[in-house]
Amino acid sequence: MTTTSPSSPPGSRLSHAYGERLVARHASTGGHQGGSHPTAAARASATLTLAYQDRFLNGPAFLGETERRTVVEDLHTVYGLLRSLPERLFGGSITELAAAVGLDPLQSALITRSARTGTLHPLGRADLYHDGTGFKLLEFNLTSALGGFENADINRAMLEYPPLEEFVRQHGLRYEDTLGHMVRTMRAECAANIPADRAPVVAVVDTVENFAVVGPRLGVLAAKLADHGVEGIACDLSEFTYPDGRPTVSGRAVDVVFRYFLPEDLTDPASAAQLEPLLTAVEQGKAGLFSRLDAELYGNKGTLAMLSDEQHRDLFDAAELACLDRLLPWTRYVRPHATDPGGSRVDLVAHALAHRHELILKPTLLHGGHGITAGWETDPAEWESRVASAMNGPYVLQRRVRPAAEPFPDGAGGVRDLFLNWGLYLGARTAAADGYAGGFVRASADPAVGVVSMGSGALVGCVFHGGE
Repeated sequence: MTTTSPSSPPGSRLSHAYGERLVARHASTGGHQGGSHPTAAARASATLTLAYQDRFLNGPAFLGETERRTVVEDLHTVYGLLRSLPERLFGGSITELAAAVGLDPLQSALITRSARTGTLHPLGRADLYHDGTGFKLLEFNLTSALGGFENADINRAMLEYPPLEEFVRQHGLRYEDTLGHMVRTMRAECAANIPADRAPVVAVVDTVENFAVVGPRLGVLAAKLADHGVEGIACDLSEFTYPDGRPTVSGRAVDVVFRYFLPEDLTDPASAAQLEPLLTAVEQGKAGLFSRLDAELYGNKGTLAMLSDEQHRDLFDAAELACLDRLLPWTRYVRPHATDPGGSRVDLVAHALAHRHELILKPTLLHGGHGITAGWETDPAEWESRVASAMNGPYVLQRRVRPAAEPFPDGAGGVRDLFLNWGLYLGARTAAADGYAGGFVRASADPAVGVVSMGSGALVGCVFHGGE
């Protein structure tokens, strides 16, 4: 019988049980796969290979139901706290929050303007490590440009492997369709622009520069929207025309713009100029924007530092503090002085130099692991230079989280330990669901990896939950 300790990762019981089943199957068949491989269907999928090439895990990650409920509830709490920061810290000013997280005046003006239109509902991807005692939130991406719209495709492809299909069925495991949650959120946020008598026309849009790189994948997203009753078009900002003020692409009037560009893209004057008539159309009610630009404010790394900072603890009640203490690693803006993890006021540079092996430096305004420096991967002189250069800028220092090992099939009849970055998606609560919108994992075999990401060579896998 497989047992786990109280400090085990969230799916260890299921992970060990599945690994043991594959080891036993390998032994009983003499190592023959019987013409089947766990990743065969994923590798045969044009959609999945476009997104992830051939970098698939040989098995899924498992998320036990009790821990799933706990982390989802914590993420809802953190989401609510992030949304409340303008009122709690800045007298209700979104503009002041934008300046505090490092946005320039152009970005701030565009975001503040967008915040006056439509609504925002919970939608995000939490990037988490599990340290063996619980999940720790590294970043909380709150935006429509989340990726992950192929999550359920990975689950379905992995279920083509008979041993996994049997295991999932026997244990009553499930998965969520992340794209379905995204579309429901889009419909709720842009309800005034969704026609009642036909499928809405939705343009999946990025900047000209970005679309040259990600256009094929956004084309996949646009095509997949058809499964959810939406007519999708993939295009860049320059392709819009505005007859009668309504965004139009190749003669097709657009009901909703599914935004894939980010605030960091709007520092380019050309992109900002192409956005101008779109924002005007949204303000005039001629199209919906999903999601509003100010969503990015709340998903900024700097806002997590605001929640983590000792000086703000009196703004939160006991339950909120318990959630923050449970979920957030120590995170501080790079400023001359701050409080250390024990609450003592310290010289931050001296603290960073003394604890280099326990800290990671992150820019607040970039995504995808860009600009991150892991202290334990950096020599002392370079680390000191990086921290000094970041002083008073849009950077945070975050305490290192060491992910606990999870057992995974190695594809050759054995099991190996891997270290996971969990990407868990949050949507709005409904009467029938708690807002969990699915997930995927990125995995590394290196326990000292600075960032478990596709850019660092990680493998990708799906998540099944339940089993209790």
